[in-house]
Amino acid sequence: MMIAGGLGVGFANGFFGGGGGMLCVPLLDKVLNEQTKVAHATAMLIILPISIASAITYVISGYFDLRLTLIVGGGVVAGGIAGALLLKKLRSGVVAIIFAVLMIAAGIKLAFF
Repeated sequence: MMIAGGLGVGFANGFFGGGGGMLCVPLLDKVLNEQTKVAHATAMLIILPISIASAITYVISGYFDLRLTLIVGGGVVAGGIAGALLLKKLRSGVVAIIFAVLMIAAGIKLAFF
């Protein structure tokens, strides 16, 4: 189950250029019964090497904009730090609700807009 889940997460992240964490968190939380906060934190570390490997593949293929990467990357780093600090302070139930709302909103956006 863990290997199949890992393959799915890796494929989604590589194919879509992201989104593996949206699969990884529920896999760790619901399927493998990890605590919510542990699932979120672990997903971040799982996605890091996947993202690096995918990014290298995209760079080699010519799909890369350094200017855009630097501009958006600064916000990503700041947001990542803020999110990690906030995760420590919120209860697991609140984190699960926020995550569910974001997943539903992303699904609606993808389906209709």
